[in-house]
Amino acid sequence: MTIPASFIQELIARADVVEIVGRYVQLKKAGANFMGLCPFHGEKSPSFSVSPTKQFYHCFGCGVHGNAIGFLMEHAGMGFVEAVHDLAGQYGLQVPEDDASPAERARAASQRQKQATLTDVLEKAGEAYRKALRQAPGAIEYLKGRGVSGEVARQFGIGYAPAGWRALASVFPDYDDPLLAESGLVIVNTEDGAEDAKRYDRFRDRVMFPIRNVKGECIGFGGRVLGDEKPKYLNSPETPVFSKGRELYGLYEARAAFRERGFALVTEGYMDVVALAQLGFPNAVATLGTACTTEHVQKLFRFTESVVFSFDGDAAGRRAARKALDGALPYATDVRSIKFLFLPAEHDPDSFIREFGADAFARFIQEATPLSRFMLEAAREGCDLTTAEGRAHMTSNVRPLWSAMPDGALKRQLLSEIAALVQLDAAALSELWASTPGPRRPAAAPGQRQGDPGHESDYPDMPPPAEYEPPRYESDSKPRKFTKGKRWGGKFEAPIEPLRGRGKPPSRPDVAARLLLSNMAQWDALSHELHVMLCDLPGPHGALFTWLDSQLHEHGVQPWAALREGMRGLDFEALAERLMNVSESAPIPEGEEEQHLADAAKELASVLDFMLDDRLKAQQSEAIAAVGKDPKALERYKALEARRLELRNRLNPRGAETA
Repeated sequence: MTIPASFIQELIARADVVEIVGRYVQLKKAGANFMGLCPFHGEKSPSFSVSPTKQFYHCFGCGVHGNAIGFLMEHAGMGFVEAVHDLAGQYGLQVPEDDASPAERARAASQRQKQATLTDVLEKAGEAYRKALRQAPGAIEYLKGRGVSGEVARQFGIGYAPAGWRALASVFPDYDDPLLAESGLVIVNTEDGAEDAKRYDRFRDRVMFPIRNVKGECIGFGGRVLGDEKPKYLNSPETPVFSKGRELYGLYEARAAFRERGFALVTEGYMDVVALAQLGFPNAVATLGTACTTEHVQKLFRFTESVVFSFDGDAAGRRAARKALDGALPYATDVRSIKFLFLPAEHDPDSFIREFGADAFARFIQEATPLSRFMLEAAREGCDLTTAEGRAHMTSNVRPLWSAMPDGALKRQLLSEIAALVQLDAAALSELWASTPGPRRPAAAPGQRQGDPGHESDYPDMPPPAEYEPPRYESDSKPRKFTKGKRWGGKFEAPIEPLRGRGKPPSRPDVAARLLLSNMAQWDALSHELHVMLCDLPGPHGALFTWLDSQLHEHGVQPWAALREGMRGLDFEALAERLMNVSESAPIPEGEEEQHLADAAKELASVLDFMLDDRLKAQQSEAIAAVGKDPKALERYKALEARRLELRNRLNPRGAETA
């Protein structure tokens, strides 16, 4: 699906980033901006600023910044397309889909409506299960026996499914509603020869754990028996809103803790997650009765750069860890940490902490096996490295694992380690693998570029969420270039002028661009002469100003966040982004907003006067050079001198200096 760039720009211009962020962060007015505690790193004093004029957020502590779409991706863990649809829905906008036929659009709309309806059904069931728990002493005793407090039970929305076959009939008057079966709450069983299908509740006499997506919506359930009956755990089936291979239990509850603790802890079951939260480790999640997949790992890395997989130390735990290794290797970039924790066979996380304490478990996590070491251990298993045959066997085992890793320093270091283990030098091993056919590299995960597995998005150019920059759109897969005939100016290839270092102020065009991007309304107040001067500047500055002029005519005054979206893929994008990043400063004190705007207008006027003086001076030089060839050259020179004198008097009323 392709979403037009123009729609993204319109959406950002219409959205209120203060309102969006304010739903998750307590904000307080601080001058022209709003301040709060940053949700992306732990802090005690607020350094997180949200600007209603720029429609941008920025943290002065950790540096994270972005617009409303970026916040939904960063904080709620949504994909780009999901965030756009979510934001558009909040403002009553229909997301256009350029490459979709009317039938496809209708199907997509129907699918979204069905998902919303199924979520409503599951939420209603979850509320009924929570009410039933209050009247179920056996389930309450079970939870107390596992050390679960009422507060933690409420946090995770734990409930109880009564023992009856059709308990949900009292919750849903139309028990034959197909949505109950489609949501996985009811089983429809048609026996051979039977005229009517038998319908009954899927979950009966079980403690119920609602499974939530990153937005906090209930998308399924996990149920655990109170005794030792089989199956001990029962999950919702695959539905239009739930897929075990993509979802993680406890992710919604643990998101903030990932950032506070610095890592995500992946465990094997619901009770592990709940017990760990009870015992001081709220950053735990669990796979849903299935092996850890690349999609699980990809989702975790939306929220953190460090993941620790926790498994039992028995053979089953080692097998599960081996599958997790396969899922994690494509995401093992140089800036990420992936570790594997193996508990003693007689312990799960809950029992280990209760016997040895939380500090011992924390030390155990710190000493967990790094991915690089576990990968080599897995590859050499069953290989006798004292023999040539064993070393060759390990070479064969490790090749697909190493090949699945993204290019980088870690991968290259591991090549040297592997080479040393199999008694080859790195160059010889690399040559061997290059000259012999090997296993094909695994296909990129959905939304992932081949060769760049650390990037997640429904679009091919999405940087990792910790450094969110909204992606280029598929319709703009080739960066737009300026060509003759375009309204915003001619083609150029000049490099972007770097910003000056500390102690060296930015250039005057830099300052003018920053001020005009911060307050686009000032452009309209400038004279035609100044418009021409700015648009005629060489390189990316001139192109930026001509584009800004066209934006004002086409869309009117827009905040910086909307302008940022409109310049995706344009040659001056990096220049504008760097200028606006540098412009982030302390919040404007309350009551001084008007003075700040007035000061900015004065600064812009002064900068433009100096730039105009430079331009007039250059035109004077051209006029002098034309004397003798052009009879009107001297007259032009005198007129330019009069203009410069007027400017100098404005810039320096005392007339202390001349050019």
